[in-house]
Amino acid sequence: MPNFPPAAPICFLLLILCSSLSGQSFSDLKPSPQQLAWQDLEFGVILHFGTNTFLDREWGDGTADPKVFAPTNFDPEQWMRAIKAAGAKYVVLVAKHHDGFCLWPTEHTDYSVKSSAWENGHGDIVRQVSDAARKYGLRFGVYLSPWDRHEPKYKNSAEYDNYYVAELQELANNYGELVEFWLDGAGSEGHVYNFPRYIENLRMYQPNTLVFADAALFEYGDIRWVGNEEGAIPYENWNVLDRHGYLRWRPVEADTPLHKKHWFWHPNDEATLKSVDELVSTYENTVGRGGQLMLGLALDRRGLLPEADVKRLEDFGAAIRKLYGENLIAKKRIPNQPLEPAFDGDPDTFWSAPAGSHHAQLEADFSKPVTFDHCLTMEWLDAGQRIEQYRIEAWDGKIWKALAEGHAIGHKKIDSFPPVTASRVRLNVLASSAEAHIREFQVFSQSGK
Repeated sequence: MPNFPPAAPICFLLLILCSSLSGQSFSDLKPSPQQLAWQDLEFGVILHFGTNTFLDREWGDGTADPKVFAPTNFDPEQWMRAIKAAGAKYVVLVAKHHDGFCLWPTEHTDYSVKSSAWENGHGDIVRQVSDAARKYGLRFGVYLSPWDRHEPKYKNSAEYDNYYVAELQELANNYGELVEFWLDGAGSEGHVYNFPRYIENLRMYQPNTLVFADAALFEYGDIRWVGNEEGAIPYENWNVLDRHGYLRWRPVEADTPLHKKHWFWHPNDEATLKSVDELVSTYENTVGRGGQLMLGLALDRRGLLPEADVKRLEDFGAAIRKLYGENLIAKKRIPNQPLEPAFDGDPDTFWSAPAGSHHAQLEADFSKPVTFDHCLTMEWLDAGQRIEQYRIEAWDGKIWKALAEGHAIGHKKIDSFPPVTASRVRLNVLASSAEAHIREFQVFSQSGK
C-alpha cells in the first residue's frame, strides 16, 4: 500500500479563509533573505552549560554559588569537531538560563563567570565558544532567558527591562554576527516585559539576526517553535501561519535533546542517550518535513562533550551521509536538459513549471529499472511556498503507481515508502497557487543500509 500520512486539507482551507478576511493572500507571502539563508542551514545545536551542570539540576533557582562553576578541561573546539561531524551548521549557546547565571563577564551583575572559580574569574565562555564555532565554519547565536530567578530587579518590570536590554546589548555588540537569538517564554507567566524594546535594541546592532520565539511571543519572532520537545514536526508543515487574521512567514524550529528528557548534563546518564536510529528518525521528522532540527547538547563538569555523546554525534552524521549520500536520479537518469536544474544536486538552481500553471509533472527516466524507497523534494521558496498537493509516482510498465502523497513540501520533504523497482519516477504537482519551482528532486535506496 502507498504510504500516505494524514493530510491537512481542512487546516489549509481554514488558513486560506483567514487570509481572505485580512485581505492577504497565502501565495503572496515570501520569506526574507535572512529567513531563506537560515532555512538552508537545516540543522543546528543548542548548548547547555552552567551552574546546573555542577549541581545535577535542570532548572536552577538562582541561589547557586557562582564558585561551583569550575570546569577542569574547558575545550569548545572539542565540541565543534563533534558538532561538525554530526552535520550541524550552527550553534546557539545558552548564555543565560532561567537561574540568571551569565556565561560572560557582564558589567551588570556579579552573578556570572567573573565570580566563578574558572580562570580565576577572568574567563569568558561566550567569547571562546563563538570563536571556536567560527573557526570550524559554524554560525553562532545566543539564548538569553527573559525569566531571571536571581536578579533582584526582576520584581520591577521597568527596572528589569533596563537590565535585560543592557545584557542584550553586550551580547549583540561584542561577539560578532549572531545567526539566531532565542527568546524563550518559559517561566514568564504573569510578568510584563517590554518585548518591542528588546527587539528594537537587538535589530539596532544585529539587523540580520533571526529571533526564535514560542507561540506566546509569535509577533516578535522570525522563527516559530514547533510546540514540543520531541523533535516532531507535522507531516504537513506550512511556513505561512495566521495570527489574529494576519499572515506571517514563520519557518519552524524543533528543539529536542540528545539525551532523553533533559538538557543539562547529569552523572551516569549514558542510558538516556538517544540511539542513532532515533536520531535519524528525528532528522527525517524535522528536516525531512521542511523544518529545522535543533539538537540539545550538554557539556559535562570538565567542560567537554562526554565521549559517548561525541561518538553518537559522529555515528549520526555518518548515518545521514550514508542514507542520503547517493541520489539515484543524479547517478542513473537519462539526461533531460530542460529538467536538469531539479536533478543536478545544486540547490542554487531550480526548475520552473510553465508560467501561470497550477499543476505540473517532473519526471526522471532511468536507463534501466532502479530500486528505491525514499524521495526528497525541495521547493524554491524565494517566491513563496506554492505547492498545495502533490504525489510521488513510479511507472510500473503499464501505469503510474502512487508511492506517497501530501499537501505541503516547503524547504525539504522526505517521503518514505516500501521499496519499489521502476524505470521512471515523477513528482506530480496536483495543485499549486502559481507555477511550481523545484530546487531538487531526488530518490534513494535505504534497503540494507
